[in-house]
Amino acid sequence: MASKDSQNQKPGGLPGFLPEVTNPDQHSRAASSHPRKQARQQSDAPQPSSFLPTTSLPPGLEYLSQLDLIIIHQQVELLGMILGTETSNKYEIKNSLGQRIYFAVEESICFNRNVCSTLRACTLRITDNSGREVITVNRPLRCNSCWCPCYLQELEIQAPPGTTVGYVAQKWDPFQPRFTIQNANKEDVLKIVGPCATCGCFGDVDFEVKTVDEKLTIGKISKYWSGFVNDVFTNADNFGVHVPADLDVTLKAALIGACFLFDFMFFEHSLAGL
Repeated sequence: MASKDSQNQKPGGLPGFLPEVTNPDQHSRAASSHPRKQARQQSDAPQPSSFLPTTSLPPGLEYLSQLDLIIIHQQVELLGMILGTETSNKYEIKNSLGQRIYFAVEESICFNRNVCSTLRACTLRITDNSGREVITVNRPLRCNSCWCPCYLQELEIQAPPGTTVGYVAQKWDPFQPRFTIQNANKEDVLKIVGPCATCGCFGDVDFEVKTVDEKLTIGKISKYWSGFVNDVFTNADNFGVHVPADLDVTLKAALIGACFLFDFMFFEHSLAGL
């Protein structure tokens, strides 16, 4: 009897064990009988496209996606110190190792620089090490007073040039500097809150980067104290942008623009300009 059962048994293997030879029809029936399991297995499998670099990053900003610290160093303008005039600002943008990754140059009219001074309208063009312009920062002529709640400071961030990706907008507050980082649709994404006193005598000045509800601080913009001589006799300022490495690169670009705005509004002073 046992020999007859063994002869009638199909070569698919014993129940409960893996068969030595896979039956394609049987496998397809089993897979179709468990559609949820099959879908789950397919979703768990890594997709080839997930290993490809993202194509949504603006060209030239790929390197920003790796950084959690961006250093901005303003170059000393000896001509302005000697002649006592305001010259175009120039900035080196570096990584945490001090390696230059971008270079920013201000474009403005000489009349505006010396008459409108820190309120002047200007355009800052940021180029990479190959000379390609990757970010454009446009600053219109606007007010800057805690007593004037309208027509406050604003920057437009373009990356690449011609494509607006965000704004830096000042919000009225009689006691603290307040700004918002906005997307291309002018929707608030982040907020920046500065200290009541921005003089920075013998110490750094920190502007906290917060979520929209201001319940969580995700980073900060620091104006580093560079010593008594540099702070008093030159316009050269150093900034550090401390943010999570996975923050969107367009927001990092907007925070770089915010550093330029803070420099104009709070730290653009020297004995030559008194």
